[in-house]
Amino acid sequence: MGAEGYYDRGLAWAEIGDCDRAISDFTKAIEMNPAYAEAYINRGVSYAQKRLYDRAISDFNEVIRISPQHAEAYGYRGHVYSEKGEYDKAISDFNEIISLDTRNAKAYNNRGVAYARKALYDLAISDYTKAMDLDPKYAQSFFNRGLAYFLRREYKKAWDDVHKARSLGYDVDPNFFETLRDILGKG
Repeated sequence: MGAEGYYDRGLAWAEIGDCDRAISDFTKAIEMNPAYAEAYINRGVSYAQKRLYDRAISDFNEVIRISPQHAEAYGYRGHVYSEKGEYDKAISDFNEIISLDTRNAKAYNNRGVAYARKALYDLAISDYTKAMDLDPKYAQSFFNRGLAYFLRREYKKAWDDVHKARSLGYDVDPNFFETLRDILGKG
């Protein structure tokens, strides 16, 4: 079997949640083709799912070395940095995506999440708003901005955004929704 065969089989293992077998096949693909960026990406994702964050970062770093404008690698690495609590590094990666594609709503949303985790709610709200401007049906950004407003005790704005997210199909925790309803006396 060649590198592509191992890669494809690794994708199949990943699809059914068998990260160990996926990692094994992606590794074989990389051994056969050390410049196989997509194999590194998917092995990194598998490592991240196993919470082997440093290994995941190493794979995403390799993709960026191979292809410095690979936005997906910056996005995955940014998520892993965020999971590790390294929010400044995550923000830097999301900044890189935005510099490559100023219309990437997901990058603005994800950078907003990193700002929110640093309690920089004004910056987070600005990024969520930009994401919604770019994609008016981006339900997660509405929810995230609503959560940021909630944390700033701007409950009416939080209600409006959370209600909009819900109307767009976002699965809002019923307890959070009820808490907002009670605070605003809408119960």
